[in-house]
Amino acid sequence: MSRIAQLLIVAAVAGCSGSAVIKSGDDTGGGDIITLPGDTTSDGSVSRYEPEDAASGSGYAQAVEVRDNGDGTTTFLVDNLAFDGAEYSEGTVVSSLGRTGINAGPFSVYEGPEFEPDFVTGTAIAQLTHRAIYAKSTSGNSEFAIVRTGSYTGYGFGGFLYSRTGSVTLPATATGTGISRQASYSGDYAGLIDYNGRSGLDYVTGTASIAIDFADFDDGAAIYGSISDRRMFDIDGNDISQDYLDRLNEELDYPAGSGYTSLPTLVFDIGPGVLADNGEIEGTLGVDVLTAGGVVQELVSGKYYGVISGDVTAGTDEVVGVIVVTGDDPGYDGVTMRETGGFIVYRQ
Repeated sequence: MSRIAQLLIVAAVAGCSGSAVIKSGDDTGGGDIITLPGDTTSDGSVSRYEPEDAASGSGYAQAVEVRDNGDGTTTFLVDNLAFDGAEYSEGTVVSSLGRTGINAGPFSVYEGPEFEPDFVTGTAIAQLTHRAIYAKSTSGNSEFAIVRTGSYTGYGFGGFLYSRTGSVTLPATATGTGISRQASYSGDYAGLIDYNGRSGLDYVTGTASIAIDFADFDDGAAIYGSISDRRMFDIDGNDISQDYLDRLNEELDYPAGSGYTSLPTLVFDIGPGVLADNGEIEGTLGVDVLTAGGVVQELVSGKYYGVISGDVTAGTDEVVGVIVVTGDDPGYDGVTMRETGGFIVYRQ
């Protein structure tokens, strides 16, 4: 899909935050609705999950369940991932994620066990490093889960899913001049970053903001969104945002002490055809940055997916979704990083 820059970088890069470029899609909008596998039911409930791909390890996480242990704790269960143990426990060093960072957000973190016993002899068998992020909305109608591993030199095996319980009420279809039916949403964002070309697993947090124009385009609504205030943490909870920025600025040829001072904002591309009649959304997003020489360069790109829940006409709606973006890992030759993040946003 070709994408044309619509706006210049919002502010000069030196000494400021990671500004972004808004782009437009071509006539096909953000992609066919919907390209993810999953199910819809007669009552309007929707469940979607990552497509299975052995080459990238995507889509292998299946049958996710969060079990209440009856003692104030919960356990995360997932099928179809090798050497991840029987069940995941609540995170210790990093227990939750959200726009405020670690250990204070609404999204729960779960850790796969370090060892699992031989089922006959009891001998301890080392497990691969797996982490999961799970969240349910305040209404209980939306949820998402993401599972990734950092133990492979490739991406390794994992997956994501999101779902809506029940139906959605959208504004009546209307086209023409003098019509405005727009809605604004904001909430938390958190994700996992894994790598192809080196091992490792990191966390990312941020603020998710979405606006939907239900009246235009005439052949389908438009969506503008962003993931801002992003911060990166390693698996032990250490903030590694500056380390990433140092590597990024060096790659963009900025002198030491200049360049980007915060992680660039992920921006949804604007184009028609990104909203289905049942409230599902799908489109593209990414980040463009400026080199020290003033050249616009794509940093990461990918897709967003989600579904609206509730009554849009009454303002009781919410949106749950997942983004997946990939790009070169600054400072590492031949290494690609993949960010898989989830968001739940509420009407503002």
